[in-house]
Amino acid sequence: MTVYLLWHIGHQNEAGDAGATLHVDGQTVYVDEQDGDDVKLLGVYSTPEKARERMHRARLLPGFADEPDCFVIDEHAVDEDEWTEGFERIHHVVQCRDRTGSPA
Repeated sequence: MTVYLLWHIGHQNEAGDAGATLHVDGQTVYVDEQDGDDVKLLGVYSTPEKARERMHRARLLPGFADEPDCFVIDEHAVDEDEWTEGFERIHHVVQCRDRTGSPA
């Protein structure tokens, strides 16, 4: 069985020229969650047509209407592994500052 996941990416990244927000990279919607992009799963659908219908409705809603071309429909087979390897955490370095704003 195949299902279709509908995603929306709200972009906050600075991956474009001169730190501009990058929305599309070639033929695909660009996403970089580490750089602040916000990925939302809108639903899982039985056909691509149902996913597209939902996308058209969502384009009318606040937030989604700001980036109407930043939807992605992913096709997935049920009961099949998608992530087959481990991962490494990326730890963010937080620098403590004193009351004056200088590094502590």
